[in-house]
Amino acid sequence: MSLDPYIAPDERRLIARFFEGASGFWRGRSAWRAWLLALLMISTVIAQLVVQYQLNYWNRYFFNAIERRDSAEIINQIIIFLPIAATNIILAVLSVWGRMTTQRKWREWFSRHLYEYWLEKVHSRQLQFMEGEHQNPEYRIAEDARLATDLPIDLTLGLLSSLLTAITFIGVLWNVGGVLVISRLNLEVRGYLVLAVVSYSLLITATMMIIGRHLTHVLADSKRAEAQLRAIGSKLREHGESSTSRGDKDDDGKAIGVALSAVIAKWLALCWQLMRMTLVSQTNLLIAPVIGLLLCMPNYLAGTMSLGEVVQAAAAFVIVQSAFNWITDSYARLAEWTSSANRVASLLLALDQIREPHGPDQPIEK
Repeated sequence: MSLDPYIAPDERRLIARFFEGASGFWRGRSAWRAWLLALLMISTVIAQLVVQYQLNYWNRYFFNAIERRDSAEIINQIIIFLPIAATNIILAVLSVWGRMTTQRKWREWFSRHLYEYWLEKVHSRQLQFMEGEHQNPEYRIAEDARLATDLPIDLTLGLLSSLLTAITFIGVLWNVGGVLVISRLNLEVRGYLVLAVVSYSLLITATMMIIGRHLTHVLADSKRAEAQLRAIGSKLREHGESSTSRGDKDDDGKAIGVALSAVIAKWLALCWQLMRMTLVSQTNLLIAPVIGLLLCMPNYLAGTMSLGEVVQAAAAFVIVQSAFNWITDSYARLAEWTSSANRVASLLLALDQIREPHGPDQPIEK
């Protein structure tokens, strides 16, 4: 059998090939169901934002009542809180159902697409004679295809929610925060809470991106080492079932030992990478609410902000900062998706080359 040698494609080509194969779910006969689920998820995100906005103002009214020691208003605000909380819980459950249903349907469609392409004619037999990032194709379909279709839904919804949340609560910070007066400098800073949250978010995001800039490659190396270990293990099992040569078995044992050592080394590198990123994310999680409160203290002590407004502004500060840090919070998952999508695309490109070894990549039609 003669096939042209496999040439490792660049990442842009891999991502393009992945979407070329996976986007059929959103374009074919299943498109109406896919877009109906997408509409449900978007509507749920908007509804959750409305509830979050109401809760933010509820904080203001509730803590103002506490500051006034108004027991009747406190009880009234507790009564108001109950339907808001119930709605929030219902929307959270609906969000999980819509998200996981879409992921399940997309994974089912894409997995069938990959299995059909892999098993078409003698593709599965020819694939073993090719080099490239497509070892253990059954694992590519079972695991990498799952991650490659699950994560885009989570990440897209997270990005949409973050954009809408940032836009909404920047308005809250601008209105509630008011003006910071610095008497010694005879300076008034309008919208100072907005300036502060944008600056702080940029700092955290830049720090995380610098620390985690190698995460995609570390994840890819780890997955590659895992795939190599599984491939050698499969060959060892097949060899053990058919061979009686002691020397061959010893060679296989050495090979799997080397592969296992590589897996452990890559896992250690991944561990250190995630530890550094966790240091930044946990530090931010702890200090962001405190920064929001401290920024409100000058106006509270000056009597231009009530206790309720301080709590509302501090909560809005954390919400906006979390929204701006979507990239920071999603960096590891983006890297994981890129790695899985690239590996699925490598399988597709290898199958393309088998189908048309001297021609351009042609995806299977559904």
